Amino acid sequence: MTKMPKKTTRRAFIAQTGMISAGITLGVNPINAKSYNRIIGANEKIRVGFIGVGNRGTQLLQIFMDQADCEVAALCDVYEPYITRDRSKVDPRYIKDRPGQIPVMGEVFPGKVERYSDYRKLLENKSIDAVCIATPDHWHALMTIDAIKAGKDVYIEKPLSKTINEGRAMVNAGKASKQIVTVGLNRRGAPTFQKLAKEIPAGKIGKVTFASACHVGNMFPGGIGKMKPENPPKDFNWDAWLGPRAFRPYQYNIAPYMFRWWEDYCNQISNQGVHYLDLIRWMLNEEAPSVISTLGGKYAVDDDRTIPDTMQVTYEFASGSIATVKVLEASSGSFVPYGFIEMRGTKGTLYTNENDFKIVPTSPGQFQSWDKLMQPEEYSLGTTDKLLADNSFLNSTANLIRNFLDCIKSRKTPLSTLEIGHRSTSLAHMATISLITKQRLQWDPVKEVFINSAEANKLLSYEYRQPWKLNI
Repeated sequence: MTKMPKKTTRRAFIAQTGMISAGITLGVNPINAKSYNRIIGANEKIRVGFIGVGNRGTQLLQIFMDQADCEVAALCDVYEPYITRDRSKVDPRYIKDRPGQIPVMGEVFPGKVERYSDYRKLLENKSIDAVCIATPDHWHALMTIDAIKAGKDVYIEKPLSKTINEGRAMVNAGKASKQIVTVGLNRRGAPTFQKLAKEIPAGKIGKVTFASACHVGNMFPGGIGKMKPENPPKDFNWDAWLGPRAFRPYQYNIAPYMFRWWEDYCNQISNQGVHYLDLIRWMLNEEAPSVISTLGGKYAVDDDRTIPDTMQVTYEFASGSIATVKVLEASSGSFVPYGFIEMRGTKGTLYTNENDFKIVPTSPGQFQSWDKLMQPEEYSLGTTDKLLADNSFLNSTANLIRNFLDCIKSRKTPLSTLEIGHRSTSLAHMATISLITKQRLQWDPVKEVFINSAEANKLLSYEYRQPWKLNI
């Protein structure tokens, strides 16, 4: 390892040794990730602390560990077996009922890894360069802002925030610092969407007037079940898990993992829908909608959830297009005939997956004499761009993490910024607010307030439980 001069900071040294300056980037035709790792293997490692190492946190931890220039410096969680990485200590009931959501763990770390139960103690560790935050949504704003204030670069899992005002506070904290912050909207790292985000706004399929996506999964009849409060496992710090949210007794079908069906901590339009909303906004080259209207409710699933099992949100954009996103957890079968997003243009209709897409030319309607306005097209990342055999670039999350680490070295703007994350997450929050208020809402994207509803504006934030407050 290169010896650092006494006056050179660790961060400056990492930037100096970054390979971005050599022209290595991630894009539609990126260098293979394994080859990249071999190139940078001798460089100074970026020491990363991981806050929240349950289901999603473990997935991210493993991808970071695959990067040769990343060193796992610390782990932090409110559940002790996740910190110690000992699955044998996990409550057997969790493993029995949620085998797919409880991480296997047992990783082998090449160096010493510090263990914390309080994220603030991790942030005090000055040897840590960056943090990866994968906690429940209601913790994202506090931890991200505190990490920025502590001088750490941040990879924050989606959705960015629990409220719109939190998201703007996070953006402001980032702007006031020199930190690199990437929001885990993973498809920002997908070459297919990087390609489409340039071509669709340029008119590839004509004027797009309608886009649609849906998340479907039938949880009928029992969903997450009906349960009563109980004591948490002795090594689960429930008070710390709740954090800024109002106190309530522990309940088995809230944590771990099932918090995604409780409005205080998450919901499915922000958990699943934010991916579609981000892609639609990106491919339409839109910042924010002007009108939002949501219908839905708990129609069929008999469980403790506090979010709908069926909802449809419609967004209207001032430039002249409509987008609909459905979250359907009481039925099955996609509305999109191919892939997971449909975009209807005057020349053609786009159907897209993460690594391939199809474009079907439109047919003439009444009084039109033309045959086709464009030719059909099929695209597959694996064949069109002749990827190497290991298909390493089919993992968009790995691409986004690779870009984050590169930007730590170069100090360049990452693919998925705080502003991007905030604007896309805001669409999910707008949908929820429209549903709660039962109102068709008008949005001011500059002031970030609803124009026509004082009731809706009250839901742009919530009062934190003491002693928690945003450090802004």
